[in-house]
Amino acid sequence: MSARRAALLRPLLDGFVESRPWRDRLLADPIEFPHRYDDPRDIETVALLSASLAYGRADLFKPKIAGILDGLGPHPANALAALDVTGARALLDGFVYRFNLPSDVAVLLLGMGATLQRHGSLEAAFLAGRTASWQATLATFAHGLRDAAPEKEIIRKLGPTRGLHHLLPFAEAGAAKRLNLYLRWMVRGADEIDFGVWKGVSPADLIIPLDTHVMRISRWLGFTTRNTIGWATAEEVTASLRLLDPADPVRYDFALCHYGMSGACPVKPVPANCARCPLRSQCTVGRRVKA
Repeated sequence: MSARRAALLRPLLDGFVESRPWRDRLLADPIEFPHRYDDPRDIETVALLSASLAYGRADLFKPKIAGILDGLGPHPANALAALDVTGARALLDGFVYRFNLPSDVAVLLLGMGATLQRHGSLEAAFLAGRTASWQATLATFAHGLRDAAPEKEIIRKLGPTRGLHHLLPFAEAGAAKRLNLYLRWMVRGADEIDFGVWKGVSPADLIIPLDTHVMRISRWLGFTTRNTIGWATAEEVTASLRLLDPADPVRYDFALCHYGMSGACPVKPVPANCARCPLRSQCTVGRRVKA
């Protein structure tokens, strides 16, 4: 994206973000769960669980997250630090969500618990594995969580894993959407949406949590010319957003994502929606739609 185009888009995107009904959309987002807590350790653990299971339809995965949180009680970080395999088996009895079985989630929960015991916080663990490569740092963080869990004992007592790599991807391939989403929640802000509880990472370093909605709108606005969702595309979109806001490039993510999720900007353009879209003047698709 050129600096000239960025100058045209910046006031439109800034106004777009300010005008979005974020309070209504918060209830349609997994970030609703960490907003229930005040302690940074509870926020960071609940957020990782919520982001990891946030795939598919929200009305299907949110009850699964809520059930686990009910079992962990009012102080989930403390509960995770004390959790053992027997406790995880009781907590996750009967759990099934699409690709994931109890053993998958047990690896995540017990990995978080062991990481809290060793480092004191998930932030400290993330910073301990920080490298010059954001992708490699995410991969190290995910590897560390999985390695910290007693996976063999979990499999012996809870059964085999099925979708563990999907639940907690290593970020060595793909866009690592849910890990980048988690980092957005932890690092940027604090504001009405994100928490800003991780102080050792700069919002300027974040990469966009690239999903189908953000990908589509990014192409239509000229943030990327790529056709596939992957790490290179996420970096390209983020580079474009850095021309709009170098210090906080992913602050546009929540508004853009939910603009697509809500149906306001669907895959097949709706003329009436395009007519009232505040971004239409800079949208390569919207400008061609006859309203």
